[in-house]
Amino acid sequence: MAATTTDERLRRWRLVLGGEADRTGCTLRGRDAAMDGALAALYRGAPEEGARPARGGRRSAGLGGSAPQVARWLGDIREYFPSTVVQLMQQDAITRLGLDRLLLEPEMLEAVEPDVHLVGTLLSLKHALPETTRETARAVVGKVVADLERRLADRTRATLGGALDRSARVNRPRHRDIDWDRTIRANLKNHLPEHGTVVPERLVGYARAQRAVKKDVILCIDQSGSMAPSVVHSAVFGAVLASMRTLDTRLVVFDTSVVDLTEQLTDPVDVLFATRLGGGTDINRALAYCQSKITRPSETIVVLISDLYEGGVRDGMLRRVAAMKAAGVQFIALLALSDEGAPAYDHAHAAALAALGAPAFACTPDAFPEIMAAAIEKRPIPVPDQGA
Repeated sequence: MAATTTDERLRRWRLVLGGEADRTGCTLRGRDAAMDGALAALYRGAPEEGARPARGGRRSAGLGGSAPQVARWLGDIREYFPSTVVQLMQQDAITRLGLDRLLLEPEMLEAVEPDVHLVGTLLSLKHALPETTRETARAVVGKVVADLERRLADRTRATLGGALDRSARVNRPRHRDIDWDRTIRANLKNHLPEHGTVVPERLVGYARAQRAVKKDVILCIDQSGSMAPSVVHSAVFGAVLASMRTLDTRLVVFDTSVVDLTEQLTDPVDVLFATRLGGGTDINRALAYCQSKITRPSETIVVLISDLYEGGVRDGMLRRVAAMKAAGVQFIALLALSDEGAPAYDHAHAAALAALGAPAFACTPDAFPEIMAAAIEKRPIPVPDQGA
């Protein structure tokens, strides 16, 4: 047993350290040699003497310039590694080896593992996509969007639906509008055991349907290149929010110009292909547009998703946020809406927003529904722990 454990350790170290680790005395064969070949093609130099190249192709750093060779490599890593590792390796191949240009070829797109980062890369390349690749690219983006919707939509609707119900409750309801379950719980301190009853000192109920107030939500999305994962998640959430009749949702994207994509919210894939990743940033201009669309400040939630690197008028941006908050708007600033955590961001602008009562923080997609629910109910926004 001890020998087996030692051999397994050596095998793992050999895979981690690569061909430079001959002194481990471990020779890789079969599937292990193929895994090593796939790793070497991306992270190391020439192949080790005697190791089997991935799928019959000679390994070399850079994967060469051949789309078929890269497509074979993509197939190899999907066979040998779990999906999360495949996505990371694909991202590294694009950033380290400049393979983004090969994504313009349909056979490459058919070989990749779709994920949020790949969608960001495709959207940045969309104007260069040849006609033969566009439908494949759209299918890749559609698969990622569909996966995100399955993960996020039901929970978002349930969380926000509950928040909207609670925000519509009244404390002097008509008899037929009384929520008896909550009324009893709210008055348990008035329990009279000798009479077997609870005195309903405070009634809890719901507003009549015709009196229920809709909430206005404006998602204002920075589409600079660094915000690509946030743009993808925002498009999905925008479509989910737009599907709720008790919310009136507007989606605005910006760089140095501002584009209102509200009419396309029924299809988040259309929204994404209408964005333009990259370019400058003018937050003040974007907030000016959003401010012009606010008709009911006390029932409006504005969500700015940006790393806050302002290329426009800084003082104007802060004045607009202050004016919106003074009018009763719920203002939320998210540095990112992604699973990656807090990105690089403008700390001075984040601190200035916090001083206005609008703390800026990164948010994962899973935390977003609860943050929106808090805004709808006008309770303190639960700021996720950002770590050290």
